[in-house]
Order: sequence, then C-alpha cells, then structure tokens
Amino acid sequence: MKIQIKRVYEAPSDDDGVRILVDKMWPRGIKKADLAYDIWQKDISPSVPLRQLLHQDSEANWDAFAAQYRQELAASEAFAQFVDSLRERHPVAITLLFAFRNKAHNHAQVLKEALSAALNDE
Repeated sequence: MKIQIKRVYEAPSDDDGVRILVDKMWPRGIKKADLAYDIWQKDISPSVPLRQLLHQDSEANWDAFAAQYRQELAASEAFAQFVDSLRERHPVAITLLFAFRNKAHNHAQVLKEALSAALNDE
C-alpha cells in the first residue's frame, strides 16, 4: 500500500487514493464542503501536550515529539482499530492530510512511518 502525506491546502491528485484527514481540529480557512477527504481520523492525532510541544518549536522539539507520539500510537486502541480497518479495506494508496506549516516535521510524518510498519507487519 502506498502511503503519502499532503498538506490540506494542496490540490487533490488522481494517485491520492483514500484521503484521510489526521488533524484533531478542522484546518483553518477551509470549509468542510471544500476539502476533498474520505475519512477524518482525529482520534489518532497527537495529544494536546504533544501538539503544543510541536507547535512551540517544531525543529528543536522534533526528536522528543516524534518519540513521544510513537509511544502514544503504540498504546492507542484507536490507532490499532484504524490499522485493522485499512487492512480490511485494502486501499491501493492512502494520503494523510495535515495542516501544519512545517512539511518536514509534522505528526503526519510519524504517523506515516507507524502505519507503514504496522501494515507491513502482517
């Protein structure tokens, strides 16, 4: 399964597959009717303290954020259920949608790695 990430402000493309919004809160400046998405999976987004840590300084706090978010995902029943639902659905591709400005250091990067590991561990 191909897993990619995109900011919500980027245009959809034919190879996006299932488009999954992975932010806890709705992205600013976008009406719900205007965002092309299939699933809003807010239960697998980082906790409030982790989001705050990342938003304070995404570069300086990246390693600590990523490690703690991996731990949250490993302990998350919502994440396990999401992985199971993807296994049942068998999409060819999924695109994780996020709003954070930093394209290199954001929770979707960590989530992509965790999903890839979980889905390839069959």
